[in-house]
Parts: sequence; structure tokens; C-alpha cells
Amino acid sequence: MFKTKEEFKYEFSKRIIETYGRTVEESHITEKFMILENMVRDYASVNWAMTKMSVQQHEQKQVHYFSMEFLMGRLLVNNMMNLGIYDIAKEGLADYGINIHELEELESDAGLGNGGLGRLAACFMDSLASLSYPAFGHTIRYTYGFFEQKIEDGYQVEVPDQWLRLGNAWEVRKPKHQCDVKFFGHVVWNGDKQKWEHVDAELVRAVPYDVPIVGADTKVTNTLRLWKSEPADDIPRNKDFRQYTQEVNDITQTLYPDDSTPAGKMLRLKQQYFFVAAGLNSIVRAHLRVYPDLHNFADKNVIQLNDTHPVLVIPELMRILIDDYEFEWDEAWDIVTHTCAYTNHTILAEALEKWPIEMMKNLLPRIYQIIEEIHRRFIGYVKIASNGDEQLLNRVMILRDGQVHMARLAIAGSFSVNGVAALHTDILKNREMQDFDRIFPGKFNNKTNGVTHRRWLAYCNPQLADLLHEAIGDSWIKHPDDLEKLKKFADDSIIRSKFLNVKYQRKEDLARYIKEHNGIEVDVNSIFDIQVKRLHAYKRQLLNIMHVIYLYQRMKEDPSFRIYPHTYIFGAKAAPSYYFAKKVIKLINAVADVVNNDPVTNQYLKVVFIENYGVTIAEHIIPAADVSEQISTAGKEASGTSNMKFMMNGAVTLGTLDGANVEIAERVGDENCVIFGMKVEDINKLKADNSYHAWDYYNNDFRIKKVVDSLTDGTFASSREEFKLIFDELMSHNDEYYLLVDFDSYVKAQEKINELYKDRDNWAKMCIMNIAMSGYFSSDRTIEDYVKDIWHLERVANK
Repeated sequence: MFKTKEEFKYEFSKRIIETYGRTVEESHITEKFMILENMVRDYASVNWAMTKMSVQQHEQKQVHYFSMEFLMGRLLVNNMMNLGIYDIAKEGLADYGINIHELEELESDAGLGNGGLGRLAACFMDSLASLSYPAFGHTIRYTYGFFEQKIEDGYQVEVPDQWLRLGNAWEVRKPKHQCDVKFFGHVVWNGDKQKWEHVDAELVRAVPYDVPIVGADTKVTNTLRLWKSEPADDIPRNKDFRQYTQEVNDITQTLYPDDSTPAGKMLRLKQQYFFVAAGLNSIVRAHLRVYPDLHNFADKNVIQLNDTHPVLVIPELMRILIDDYEFEWDEAWDIVTHTCAYTNHTILAEALEKWPIEMMKNLLPRIYQIIEEIHRRFIGYVKIASNGDEQLLNRVMILRDGQVHMARLAIAGSFSVNGVAALHTDILKNREMQDFDRIFPGKFNNKTNGVTHRRWLAYCNPQLADLLHEAIGDSWIKHPDDLEKLKKFADDSIIRSKFLNVKYQRKEDLARYIKEHNGIEVDVNSIFDIQVKRLHAYKRQLLNIMHVIYLYQRMKEDPSFRIYPHTYIFGAKAAPSYYFAKKVIKLINAVADVVNNDPVTNQYLKVVFIENYGVTIAEHIIPAADVSEQISTAGKEASGTSNMKFMMNGAVTLGTLDGANVEIAERVGDENCVIFGMKVEDINKLKADNSYHAWDYYNNDFRIKKVVDSLTDGTFASSREEFKLIFDELMSHNDEYYLLVDFDSYVKAQEKINELYKDRDNWAKMCIMNIAMSGYFSSDRTIEDYVKDIWHLERVANK
């Protein structure tokens, strides 16, 4: 492949001519873009092949990361940077009069994820490759992403995310690894073979598409395997072919289909088993290409279950070992429970998946039969481990109340269960999963999340990266802990001034984006206060906008009260069936319409909602932030990762002591962040005492009363019913997430932010200290923790 600019130009021109039958000058911009993508993929393919060969030759253990989501973002720049060929390509294209940035803009964000869960998986894959550890990712090749969000008249409207319009040059279809997945049918005992058999099943073909995961400053290139559903050769005889093909296509059509109906639930369960069964089939076949049998399977493979979505790995691997390779139960269970590890991402009951037993029986009869046996044996184990504690047994049963409890199955079938922040893990061990911690002492452990500092600092914020290179060199790219060298420059007036200039440039970039996409002029000298994340009641975007309403009301009533100019920026998608969350989006936009157009206050206060928040948009937003809003109800956010990205880019955290905020605050110190609100123990006491009454706060704090009343008095909507649902959640349902309790503390925290920001020199020091202490939150550190404590991998030899 090319090593110089001239070699790049020759190869680029040659490929344009061979592929499209025209010269570079005559070719369309989309053709230039697709050729560049193919060249980069092919450049990486040599390393890709060598990595696979090295892992096989050295018989290395691999981690297989199963996740419903991998939110990869654009890969073109990331891959060129990691390969060290970006500047060569940029200069070669410039000689042809092509601006590489125009080509970059044509790439879609891959529609393979939605929020933090998927972005974490993507960061992990980047770090695994960059640290030279052998890894495979497994997920679904979604034809359409979660959805593309449009904001129309303030409302969220979902349209299909057609991310494959120009194809996906990074993927390579691998039909030789395809397999059939079984659904429906029934299970019979074959007396001759002395085994259970799944008969009359409906088959669906699973075809893999492999994507190279390019490591930075290493030859190691790992694989993300995307599974696509296609009609099998053996089609069902009792079903119209068009109906069958539609049902097959539905499996990999969209991420998270609406599960508010039985059909939607069934489709989600189909998705989960589909990619689990296909992924395990390919892992087992790959293992047997190197080793004579599966007895050493757990020695050479570790499977990390990213949340409960892939937990069917446990019964499916049991099925493969028992049905296909004739292992006895105990030996199979020993292999499974030394192979699987489970990451828990939530304590929210609604997010801990449960499936109706009848649905599981119908769709996956053999898998349910195995789960039933796991349940039966687990009961026996628990009775012994708990000394016959019937109440504890009732709380931990895998099958209970007509449901299969997937988190409980995950814990029973895994050798490791980890939380994703110190506080989250403590809550799991001491409260939510206390019974399991008693049954399985030592199984629970913490692995605080991280984000890849290469994408979220080095690549997305080149201005800040240049300043860091000037101040402390570039060792931090390979060793993120070296960012701590920046601490000694926190009092350096020149570095502070240069940092503020970098932040100003990034705010200008975001201001241009907002002007172009929202038509709103924002003051670059105002405080950019940003909250971007999935919209959920516990993340409390509502508290944020309630505070904005309070500020607006106070400035309107009191001409002598004015705030430091402030731009509140939101970005969030709400699940299509999450009606409350969609109402909060409408409220944010309704408040924006009022305050942005009020000449009395709009020089001090602006509100912006950025539609269709995703990875690429985040790369504009995060480097521009002054304030990072991390205001979830204490004890509800498992970790958070946007808090880490903002911190790396020199934003000050305004947050509760929740998730990884606790560890951020510990590292930067109270003087470099602003913490407010109740702690977990305060909330637990309120719950235990049953002493919280939202109406008391409403009646005793005139500010709260005015803000809450504005939801239904016509201030922000012509119909008084528009935001009645939000009013009811706060007042009639007793404010489940304690917004009113924390309101006063939040107001004071915002006032503190205003005062701190006015001292620009000290503010710069605070930001620099945040950057300096952010190295711990690199996913490189997280991966090293997993490797040391759970996976026990060795680095690939050809690094």
C-alpha cells in the first residue's frame, strides 16, 4: 500500500479509473469518498489478516464482547489517524483539489447503537485494539439505526435512520461463516440417541459482515462482527414466503423495536437470540479450527455480556455443548461458568430484562428447557448456600411470577459480575443484588467505565491536543495518565490564556453549527452549559429546564436581577414509546421559543435543543462546553460517560454525587467541580421514612410553585393540557426522582457556577485541573482492569 503522497495519488487515481471508468477530475464526490474509504480499509486489511494469524499461531485467549449496540461514529478519520496515514491522504487529495473535510462529511454515523451502552462498547473495542489485545465484537447489522430525530413544532418526530445510503465500505461480507438459527418448533426426546432434539423449527440464516477495528500506533486490528438475517434455504412450508421474508428482515431491521406489544416483545427476544446463537456458532467453529475439541474452550475464550441483552449466551452455549458435542451437564456448566462474565449497567428495575415464560417456551423451546434446568439446579445450590433461607430463595429465583429474570440468569451463569462505577457497584453489592453477593462471595467487582481519549480528545479537539503537545509533549496519547503532567501548568498564566483561546475557538465552531441547524444566534462569550444524553426521567433534563424557567421568571419580574449571559444547550433522544420523555423535549423547545424571542432577557439567556444527537454531533458539542450537566438522581446513574468526555475537554462538572461523578469529584477536588443535591443515603432515608411529599415543597417554596404552575397556566403552550403529564409526574405521582427536593440546591450550584466563571483566570485553572486528572477515565485504563481481573489476556505478538 501507499507510503508516500505520490504513491497515494497513483493508487487513488488508479482505483477511480478502474471502478468508475473516469478520471479523478470527472468523478463525483461520492465516488471519491467511497474510493478513499476502500483504500483505507484495504490498508488496514494486511494488519487485520496478520492479527488473526498471530492469534491462531500463538493459541491466544480472546475476549468476545457481545453487545446489542456498538455506537462507532464515523470511522474514516479515526482509522486514518490510527494508521498514521491521515496527513499523507490529506495532502495527496489536496493536490487533486479535493478538500478531505468535504469527503469526511459524507460518512454517516453507523446506525448500530443509541446511547452510552453502545458508545462504551465502541470505546472498548478501540482500546482493546490500541493496547494490542485480541478481541471480537458481536452485534446485529441493523438496516436502520435507532431513528433519526427531527424536531417539528418542538416535538420529536422519528424517521428511519438510513445510514446505509452509500453502503458501508468498512464491512466485508463473510458468507462462509453463515449459519442457520432455529426458532419455534418443539423439543422431543430421541430414545435411540438418548438426547433431546429441537424439531420442526423455523430457520433463519445469519450472515456475518466483518468490520476491522484499527488500533492506534500498533499493527493489531481486531474484528467487529455484524450479523444480518436472511431467508434460509429450508423455508417453512406452513407460511407464505413473503410473510416469512418480511419476518426474517424484521429481525435485523431496527435497533430496539417498540416492545409495548406482545409482537414487539417477541421481536426483541428474536433479535437477542439471533445474534447470540450466530455469534456462539462462529466462536465454536473458530475454536475447533485450532484445537481438537471444546474441553479447553474456557481457557481460550472469555465472553463478556454487555448488559442483559446477550445473556442467552449462557443457555445457548449449554445447548451447543450438550446437544451438539455430547457433554454431560456438569462438565458443560463448568465450561460455561468459566467462560461468561456479565457487566451490569443499571439498577433500574425496568431495565433488568424479564421475558414471559410462555413466549420463551414458544419461540425458543430448547433454550427454555435448558433455562428451566439451570433454574432447578440453582434453587438447590441456593438452599445449601443460604442454609435454607426460603425468603432469600424467593428473591433470587430465575423463574418467578411467569417471567424469566435475565439478570439473575446472568449472575448464576457467569464467573464475574461487574458494576461500572464505584458507587454503582457498592449499590449492587449492598442493596439491589445483596442476596447474590451473599450467595456468590467474591463474584462482584467494580470496573469504572472509561472513554477513548484518542477520539474524545486527540481527534475531536485538535486545538486542545496541540496545546497539550506544547505543554507536556505527546506521551499522553499512548499513556493517558501522563495528562497529569498538566497539573504543574495550572498556575501558568500563559497556558491558562491559551486554553481559554482554545475553548473560544471551539465555542465558535458550535455557535456556527447552531446558527446553521437551529437558526439561533448564541453569544460565544456566554457560559455554554450543556446536557447531552439519552432522555430519561432519572437523568433529570426536567430539573435543568425548570431552573431555566425560574431564571426567566425572575428576570422578568425583577429588572435589577440579571445573570451572567448563559446558553443552555440540550441534546437527547427519547425512546419512541416513552411519552413523558417526549413531552420534556417539547417543553424544552417551548421554553426556548419564549426565552429566545424575548428582547428583555434574550441577551442573557438562550436555550438550544440540538436535534438528532449522536457521535459526530457530540464531537462539535463536547469540546465547546464550559459546564457539564450531570444531574441524575443520586443512585440511579450507573456510571455515565459523557461526564468523562466533558472533563477531558476542560469542562467543569455540575452534578450530583451519582455514578462516576463521585470518582471525578474525588480526583479533581471540591474546588474544581460543583456538587449539589441529595446523596444516596439521604434518598434512602426519605424512602425508608416515607417522609417525602412533593406538595410540601410546592406550597413552601414560591419559586417552585411558580415554575410548576407555568406548566399548566398557558405560559409555554396555548393548551393548558400540553404539559399536564409533566405536572402530574411531579405532583400527582409525588416526584419520583426528587427534583423538587434538589431544586434549591441546584439553584445555588448554578449561582456558584456564575460567580466562578466571572474569574476567568481561576476558571481556566479549574478546567486545566479537570483535563489533568482525566487520564484515569480513559477506556485504556478500564480495559487494563478487565484484562488483569477478569479476562487474563496476553498482547498480540505482531503489535
